[in-house]
Amino acid sequence: MSLLFSPFKLRDITFKNRIAVSPMSQYRAKDGYANNWHMVNLGRFAMGGAGLVYAEATAVEVDGRRTPGDLGLWQDEQVEGLKQVTDFINQEGAIPGIQLSHAGRKASERRPWHGETPVDDEDISIRDEAPWKAIAPSSIPYADGWPAPEEMSDADIERVITSFGEAARRSKEAGFKMIEVYAAHGFLVHQFLSPIANKRTDKWGGSDENRRRFAVEVARSIRANWPEKYPLAFRLSATDWLDGGVEVEETVETAKALKAEGVDIIDCSTGGISGKERPRRMVIEHGFQVPFAKQIQKDADIATIAVGFLWDAKRCEEVIANEEASMIALARELLDDPNWPLHAAAELGADENHAMWPIEFGWWLMKRERLLNKLGIK
Repeated sequence: MSLLFSPFKLRDITFKNRIAVSPMSQYRAKDGYANNWHMVNLGRFAMGGAGLVYAEATAVEVDGRRTPGDLGLWQDEQVEGLKQVTDFINQEGAIPGIQLSHAGRKASERRPWHGETPVDDEDISIRDEAPWKAIAPSSIPYADGWPAPEEMSDADIERVITSFGEAARRSKEAGFKMIEVYAAHGFLVHQFLSPIANKRTDKWGGSDENRRRFAVEVARSIRANWPEKYPLAFRLSATDWLDGGVEVEETVETAKALKAEGVDIIDCSTGGISGKERPRRMVIEHGFQVPFAKQIQKDADIATIAVGFLWDAKRCEEVIANEEASMIALARELLDDPNWPLHAAAELGADENHAMWPIEFGWWLMKRERLLNKLGIK
């Protein structure tokens, strides 16, 4: 029996398998509102057999968007569009999840195909999209050529913490059953965690404990507004891959602190704190982040999700079988093939005769396979 296709339970939620669709920003929202693109994009992953389908990074404040095209849940009116999406995901047997985010100093950025540079006057004239103010733990630009963000006051910090809680309430109203906090890849929560971006000398900076205080408070704010029966995840950059940055041992302690606040699982990524260039210490290869998921799961005694350059079904099966992680998450592999889970199930012997496929697809595919076998063509 395939362990990748075995059920997995967190709190009162049972995932039909261990496959998660990573949050993948599409930059197709208008003023934060979901539309038909989000329905079709996320719906196809549910139809493709994944156990958990995450909506993309969703801003908890209007100024917390990374780009003008980001999804948002900073106001109640944004709930309705997402509710239609979660209804469909549920109907197809997957669990709908959402990644709540604040871009911090990475805010006010152009979409990737427009250059991944700060929004400026050109965007006003061409796309009617004006720049907005970015905030951060410290007034340190994200990269060369980026404006310095405004250092957050205590009032700013408390407001954003509250905004995460309010977005959690809206996530429940929108029908999501799992929340992940985007605390990786140089977004605001990661900025507080990393000494590279956080140079504060007050209670929000300095020591490891102070730098993780913001993440802990965000977890508390969400848990106060999120049902006990639903799981809460954090995506962490296990290492910054930079000298003087976050190392995995510190992330283990962060995971322990978050677990004490009701966090159930850590989504283990890496990097992203400073600029677009890949740090020299980062060596990218198949499943290169899996060892971090394994270490955090073991040392922090918390479930983990392995993510990053995973595409081989047999390797994903090994990750679960060897207890290197409790779930695996795929991203671009699923953009290429939204039916990857169904194909993986067949490869691993977990599915026969297209039984796992939606009947509307599976019946036709099974009929075709019988005919091809009969004719000796395939």
